[in-house]
Amino acid sequence: MTVLAVTGLAKEAKLVGVAGVVAVAGGGDGDRLAAKLDALHGDLRGVISIGLAGALSPLLKVGDVVIADQVITGLEKWDCHEGWRVRLTSRLPFAHQGQLFGSDVIIENPQTKSGLHNTTGALAVDMESQVAARFAARRNLPLAGLRVISDDATHVLPPAALVAMKPDGGIALGRVLGSLLKRPTQVPALIRTARSSDKAFAELLRCLNLCGVGIAGFDL
Repeated sequence: MTVLAVTGLAKEAKLVGVAGVVAVAGGGDGDRLAAKLDALHGDLRGVISIGLAGALSPLLKVGDVVIADQVITGLEKWDCHEGWRVRLTSRLPFAHQGQLFGSDVIIENPQTKSGLHNTTGALAVDMESQVAARFAARRNLPLAGLRVISDDATHVLPPAALVAMKPDGGIALGRVLGSLLKRPTQVPALIRTARSSDKAFAELLRCLNLCGVGIAGFDL
């Protein structure tokens, strides 16, 4: 039995790809990620969208944890598996619960974040949850979502961060350095972004340790 963990970054996939879990990184390309998932075969027990996310709710801060009860886009909506959600909540009682918004593009503008929260009620946004949800629906598999906030709703990502992700989920150091050379004034903002990401990754690892084998997804 295997739980499929859908992430954005290769670093996230490396963290979550432990016993009972196969992890696939999207790299910010939804179509490429969907193709990777469709190529999977074997005894998949469930699908979880997991990793870092941007806050839409102004109440969330860096390091806060969100357990999804639904995954939504502008036109679509998928319910998460109730039993899985309850088990995640029992092991992570400090987590917030609510909707995750799946976006095909990076949402870096605070006004856009605020507008999405006001119109949908979603707590956080990432670029993989909608792809994971569609795959789970096609395969008739249980769906879950677990995300850690790496940037709050007021944070503006620096240009270097917007070009940092490679299609395989790795970090494109050349593009980051090129962006810094063009706009060196973004260095302090990039350092703050990196520190926030480090805090979120540390919290993600703590959550994984608390959830145990299969990210609480067995016995569905």
